Amino acid sequence: MAETTDVNDLGAEKVCKVTPWYFRRMAMIGGMLLAFGLYFLYDWKIGYPKQNEIADQKDQFDEEVLTSWDKAEASGGLVQWEKMAREKGWPVGESGQRPSWARYAVPKGWPEDPDRHTEREVEDQFYWGMAMLLIAAAVGVMVLLNRKKVLIGRADHLVTPDGRTVRFADVIRVDKRKWDNKGLAYLDYQEKGEGKELRAVIDDLKFDGAGLVLDRVLAGFKGELIEKVPDPEDEETADESPADGESEEK
Repeated sequence: MAETTDVNDLGAEKVCKVTPWYFRRMAMIGGMLLAFGLYFLYDWKIGYPKQNEIADQKDQFDEEVLTSWDKAEASGGLVQWEKMAREKGWPVGESGQRPSWARYAVPKGWPEDPDRHTEREVEDQFYWGMAMLLIAAAVGVMVLLNRKKVLIGRADHLVTPDGRTVRFADVIRVDKRKWDNKGLAYLDYQEKGEGKELRAVIDDLKFDGAGLVLDRVLAGFKGELIEKVPDPEDEETADESPADGESEEK
């Protein structure tokens, strides 16, 4: 975006290939989508079913261990209950205290308050996972389709990555408002100066040296150039200022 064109070099063909930055960015996006997709599928196949099994274990603990302890405590049979509990591998509270699920679960690596997931929630993990993987695949296809594309700048026209030829003389408007921040410039043009307006995009982040092509467009450009986004504060000031011929005093 900071590149400038030597006016003596305007006739040379400039071929702008896809930048390494674009491939790194797409690889990062694709990698994140792939990771999320695999994570969702893991929860569908392993994570959520395992959490439901632990929740079942807690329900069983509450129904069998705690219920039987409550009955034994009420009937004065805690000694016999503790003997039975040890034989079954149930936790036994200290000094006759009520057994604790946490004391039973923590050594096994189970949560104290396990989540339970509905069948619909389990199925949703599959759909989300597949959706993420499909989008990741689409990103991969996009990279393959774009890897050999180029933006070409010539003396009096440019050729867009999709093969359209845009004569500089046909450009009626250049919008550079996103150029400094995003490296994007929009060219509105009419083929042979007539017909409906079409738009071409110059992307300096995606195509290496695209700024030089934009310089060629602007070298003899006499149409409308849009460079600055209006400042909201300036607009408010303009709205609040008195109209011409109107007194500020009431």
